[in-house]
Amino acid sequence: MPTNNLYQTKLLQFENIENLAGKAWEHALTLDVLNTSKIKDCSIHCFHYQQMLELLFKHLLETYSKFGSYSKTHKLSKLLEELVANTEFRTDKDKYFMALQVLTVCAEEYRYNFLIDCSGYQQSVIIGDELLLELIGFATKEIQ
Repeated sequence: MPTNNLYQTKLLQFENIENLAGKAWEHALTLDVLNTSKIKDCSIHCFHYQQMLELLFKHLLETYSKFGSYSKTHKLSKLLEELVANTEFRTDKDKYFMALQVLTVCAEEYRYNFLIDCSGYQQSVIIGDELLLELIGFATKEIQ
């Protein structure tokens, strides 16, 4: 699944930080390695992509929510709902809902060793990348 987007560069502000965002950066680094490999089954890529987003969501919730905490869910759409409800982050949730559902399901299927629809997954990544940029923008704005 080659891409010109280097995820580790997008998440560079979190490089080797010892918190959830640092773990998100580690998954971003893994994605970049996977993007240069010849792995046919994209489910491992999906697992790391879902983990990168999940950990970034949870970092933002822990850091910027009214409560300083996050739920234990792995469902990306629920984490987005939580982020919008409990922080100043605003976005068009409907735009991302289906892609986040696909990412969550395919990561679950990786855990159970099922093959996934790589074409559908890749379409969800395109949409997920847009949200990723919004999340990074929110984190960057909040840091300044």
